[in-house]
Amino acid sequence: MAEALQKKFQDEVEKYQVAEKEFQKVMAARKQLDGQLNENKMVQEELLILEKESKVFKMMGPVLVRQDLDEAKQNVNKRIDYITGEIKRHDTLIKDQEKRQEDYREKLGKMQQEFQKAQAKQGGAIKS
Repeated sequence: MAEALQKKFQDEVEKYQVAEKEFQKVMAARKQLDGQLNENKMVQEELLILEKESKVFKMMGPVLVRQDLDEAKQNVNKRIDYITGEIKRHDTLIKDQEKRQEDYREKLGKMQQEFQKAQAKQGGAIKS
């Protein structure tokens, strides 16, 4: 019986480790999105400072291409909106992952107690 519980416990530990790796990936993506959002907000602030006749260039590959100021502002605003939406989506994923990990921890704790009880019973049966 103890061997079956140990195998089940090991399977759950492996599932928990997979969930932990997924959580780390989501957190890394969230951190990257934060950086992109900050970068785009800085660009937005700089574009607001410019006068109407100012020249704006956009990097396309290795080439700088002239872009209309209003078009540049619209593009940056769209990027900010998109990144904000992605951040919200990742926040939801993070909450879900945290819940999943907490469920695994509880399940592992209960299984560990069952395993210890089974070992104690087995030890008591051997002594008798």
